[in-house]
Amino acid sequence: MSGLKIVVTGRHVFFASEKPHTEERSGASGVLGTTVHKAFEKALRYEVVGLKNKSTASHLVQLDLTDKEATKQKLEEIKPTWVIHCAAERRPDVAEKDQVGTQLLNVGVPGYLAELARAINFTLVYISTDYVFDGRSPPSGGYTPELPTNPLQIYGLTKRDAVNILVDVVRDQSKESNMDDYAIRYPTNVLDIASFLVRLTDLSFDALPPILHYSAHESFTKYQMCKIFADILGLNSMNHIKPVSTPPTGAGATSRPYNCHLSTAETEKLLPLECTGFRTWWKEYLRDGSE
Repeated sequence: MSGLKIVVTGRHVFFASEKPHTEERSGASGVLGTTVHKAFEKALRYEVVGLKNKSTASHLVQLDLTDKEATKQKLEEIKPTWVIHCAAERRPDVAEKDQVGTQLLNVGVPGYLAELARAINFTLVYISTDYVFDGRSPPSGGYTPELPTNPLQIYGLTKRDAVNILVDVVRDQSKESNMDDYAIRYPTNVLDIASFLVRLTDLSFDALPPILHYSAHESFTKYQMCKIFADILGLNSMNHIKPVSTPPTGAGATSRPYNCHLSTAETEKLLPLECTGFRTWWKEYLRDGSE
């Protein structure tokens, strides 16, 4: 193995270091963190350390990233080459209700990790979201990394679309459901993201720009995703799902961008995206799950 040490911290944080191949991951119990952790382990080029906060997984190292002194001591002990940061509050509604806690986790923690990156000498990778843009007037070709951001809600730095919930809604035809047919989304497979991050750590740090965009370019509304799921599952009717083609309004509604298409042109100058087709992946996944 080469001399890389990688740490994955938080549901969305990863670190890597130039020491004897160690990867540390915190919050490895989250979907993205778990997938990235497995990808680095599978690559067999890294010593991987996964960090957790609330998970009971015995193979992960306990660490509260909001505890600055404990975080500093742990990273000084690990001496990572890369740190891939994945921990965040990703639910827009929760972020709006707990703005202080969200500010601490989504802004305070990565800010302190950036300070430690300078002090301990590791490369920090912070995983953000397309929701940093307001999505009102996406430029031709998509938002580029240098464009000014304008998030519509506290959640602006992190997000997660629970696609599995959509599948459940499609399957259960006994209940009527309203489904967003307004906002344009670009669902990106976590397996593809994990693979990209592994390939990214093979590059020289000097070759990396401060911000890189990674996103699939197939666009769907949630309702359109449901139609694909229904087709794959062989359902003859979608009458129980009602498309909603207007943005959410009223008390308690959380603003979401209309279209945050990201430009990946700069990223593709470094590495190919290698994104899996949405229908292709779900067709295999859902059919495997039904057998």
